[in-house]
Amino acid sequence: MKKVCIILFLFTLGLNAQEEKDYSKNVATLDSTIATLYAVISGDKGEERNWDLFKHLFKKDAKLIPTGKNQKKEITVRYMSTEDYITTSGQWLVENGFHELEIKRETQTFGNITHVFSTYETYNSKADEKPFMRGINSIQLFNDGKRWWIVNLYWMQESKEHKIPKTYLPKN
Repeated sequence: MKKVCIILFLFTLGLNAQEEKDYSKNVATLDSTIATLYAVISGDKGEERNWDLFKHLFKKDAKLIPTGKNQKKEITVRYMSTEDYITTSGQWLVENGFHELEIKRETQTFGNITHVFSTYETYNSKADEKPFMRGINSIQLFNDGKRWWIVNLYWMQESKEHKIPKTYLPKN
């Protein structure tokens, strides 16, 4: 009986390993990594997100850091892991529909580190004519010689007090 249990356990491990997806093309270049970041959180109302791919983008212990005002109207930051983000935002994305599109990018690289200032617009549906939100993602990335990793994703939404500067918007 013990041998049967061990064999079943090893067989299950083998099945799980076979089911693992190859996401190497999603993180092979800086462009593919950024494009995957936007694509993986985007989707129509009712559409599940690929959270395994989302987590694959981030280095272990990476942080997602939104800025904004708390209930006391104080400007603050919140530090989240990928799991925290999925727990706090995942269901909302599915229930409301969410499409975040990059509209301009500023990139700085030194050696194996890159900083991307990525201006975005957000829509509930691809059919929407106007975004319900805009902002800037500050994305810090690391290339280990094999692939790109997101180390931190730090963002701020545009507000009446803080309009996106023209330098970070596409030229008309």
